[in-house]
Amino acid sequence: MSFWKRLFGRSGGASGSFAGESREFDGHVIYAEPVKDNGQWRLAGRITKEIDGAVKEHKFVRADVFSSRDDAVSLAFQKGELIIQQMGRSLFSE
Repeated sequence: MSFWKRLFGRSGGASGSFAGESREFDGHVIYAEPVKDNGQWRLAGRITKEIDGAVKEHKFVRADVFSSRDDAVSLAFQKGELIIQQMGRSLFSE
C-alpha cells in the first residue's frame, strides 16, 4: 500500500510528479508525468481527448523506473503513443 501512497499521495517534497510536458498525437494529448520513487523516476502519464465537448482522461503508470527524469519523460511519450495505437477508440469507453 505504501507504493500507491508514494505514487499518488502528494505529501512531502521528495515524491510526486512534475506536470507541464505534453505532446499531441493522433488527436490526443499525452502528458508525461514521471513520479519520483526511491531516488528514481517511475514512468507515468495521462492521455486526454475531447469527445462530444467533454475532456476524457486515461492515466497510466508503469513499473519501469529510470535514473534520469528526461528518460522517463521520453519513454512516457512513447508509451502514450503505443497505448493510443493499441487501444484506439476503446481507450475512453466505459
